[in-house]
Amino acid sequence: MGEKVTNYQCPNCTAPLSFDETIGKLKCDFCESTFTAEEIEAIYAEVDWEAEEEFAREEDEKEEELRENISAEDGDWDESAMTEDWGEGSDDLMVYNCPSCGAELICEKTTAATSCPYCGNASIIPGQFHGALKPDYVVPFKISKDQAVAMLKEHYKGKFLLPGSFKNENHIQEIKGVYVPFWLFDGQADADATFHATRSFVSRQGDYQVTTTQHYNVRRAGRVAFEKIPVDASSKMPDEYMDAIEPFDYKEMKPFSTAYLPGYLADKYDVVVADCSKRADDRAAETAYRALEASVTGYMTKICINKDILLKRGEVHYAMLPVWLLSTQWKGKNFLFAVNGQTGKMVGDLPVSNGKFWGLAAALTVPLTAILSLILYLW
Repeated sequence: MGEKVTNYQCPNCTAPLSFDETIGKLKCDFCESTFTAEEIEAIYAEVDWEAEEEFAREEDEKEEELRENISAEDGDWDESAMTEDWGEGSDDLMVYNCPSCGAELICEKTTAATSCPYCGNASIIPGQFHGALKPDYVVPFKISKDQAVAMLKEHYKGKFLLPGSFKNENHIQEIKGVYVPFWLFDGQADADATFHATRSFVSRQGDYQVTTTQHYNVRRAGRVAFEKIPVDASSKMPDEYMDAIEPFDYKEMKPFSTAYLPGYLADKYDVVVADCSKRADDRAAETAYRALEASVTGYMTKICINKDILLKRGEVHYAMLPVWLLSTQWKGKNFLFAVNGQTGKMVGDLPVSNGKFWGLAAALTVPLTAILSLILYLW
């Protein structure tokens, strides 16, 4: 049974609507009318409510569909070998119907926003946000697809070890604007740390130069409050990439509305709070310790000899944050780049030219060899 899907269409001409990050509104692809997220949300409130209700009903129902056995008789095609078993991984798939053209869309169970490959309409699956699954916040896209591509090309510049042919021969295979699910953790940390610190000074006593080193035990303690520590809640997203493109500007965070989703992909979380909490704890503890360490100034050296950090966990919020994913291919290898869809901060791996690498190594080795030879000669 197909799940209920919502297409956001222009109230003036019924053409598809998509969120335009340059103006921060939904824009009609045909008549170019624009609407705020609040206006579209109000228009589609009843439609989305019906979609969520239908999704909830179908989730609660446990229906067993009996399949008719078909055998070949009198020259008919034998369809008995057909099966409804999609094999391994089929439990992660769901089928939806596009309300614009009626096509069936096969998506992962975590998909919350997609587009119909037949009519191109952006499709929102409100049922994915039913009940406790509904996010609290969304940060709208501000960086456009064209800007993301331009940033990738700019990222290539100044990379001396980047193969010269990479810029010209690589082809961007896929560009996806994705609302990535994040848990946002609130809390506080009571931190206490002791450092062994030193100060040294040099004085002259007769014919001798004397170095005096003073040793200190330095203690720092304090409380650090945390608000909305982000941890991505999608197993499909590389954690190191999601950490690297932070921070997001929470001043532009909005109460969640599906009206921000048309034109992008969106997933609901598939990593629960309990499995993300350790990352949040580690980040809170490390930040608290670094704050104490930074306050130990005026010393030549400092080494932490003891630290005690007590974390107090607070509220957890669920948010959808904007990310551009760019996949490019070169010489049969794929390279993934992630761009913060709000700030433009980018992270990704680039290939290294072996020729340039060894050329640089040789260029550095020659002067070092000459210097060492001169030292040995003078010695």
